[in-house]
Amino acid sequence: MLIRSAPRVAAVCAMLILTGFVLSGCQTTPPPTSLATHNSSKWGKEIAALEASAVTNRPPPGCIVFVGSSSIRLWKTLAEDLPDLPVVNRGFGGSQLADSVQFAERIIIPYQPRQVVIYAGGNDINAGKDPDLVFGDFVALVTKLRAALPRVKIAYIASAPNPARWAQVEKVKRLNALSADYCRRHGLAFIDVFPLMLGPDGQPKPDIYAADRLHMNAKGYAIWREAVASHLK
Repeated sequence: MLIRSAPRVAAVCAMLILTGFVLSGCQTTPPPTSLATHNSSKWGKEIAALEASAVTNRPPPGCIVFVGSSSIRLWKTLAEDLPDLPVVNRGFGGSQLADSVQFAERIIIPYQPRQVVIYAGGNDINAGKDPDLVFGDFVALVTKLRAALPRVKIAYIASAPNPARWAQVEKVKRLNALSADYCRRHGLAFIDVFPLMLGPDGQPKPDIYAADRLHMNAKGYAIWREAVASHLK
């Protein structure tokens, strides 16, 4: 009878989970997701436009893809802020994590990036989704990326605080806690911008937001630039 060492089995399981593979004996139950009920069709034209732009301006292999919601889309100075890195902005609409899962095969995976930086989650909570369900969508995105791109590095930017949605802050904190723990256990970078965007009073810094009190201005993106840069590979 073959007797398997428990530490060795645990190590093998960890390696398999990190690369997106699971074998009998180290099966884990994935968290619930919103994928079955989420409708991404409203972003179809925007995704098609991103695909078209990649035909005339093809992202180089080994690029770093930033994907997610409007805070990524509106980061117009991304390439200027990170001039020595082959960054590609694939933020779209006011998207949710489930949307990035839906469109990963069209705006992330074809580029064969060396790293993917994800920012989404706040719109999901604002749409009424439970933080645990949003977390499940995040795990689904990571799983899809690692299955298609086994060597890819992944970084997740924490959901940010903002004055316009401050009533949802406890749910945002819950999502961030779940995501931070998952990143720690599965070899992802968790970029915790949340505390960097708060003032001494524990409230969002008012001078880093645009007039809508939701999106960032140049001062806000300067905070992100400093936080993100050290996690890029």
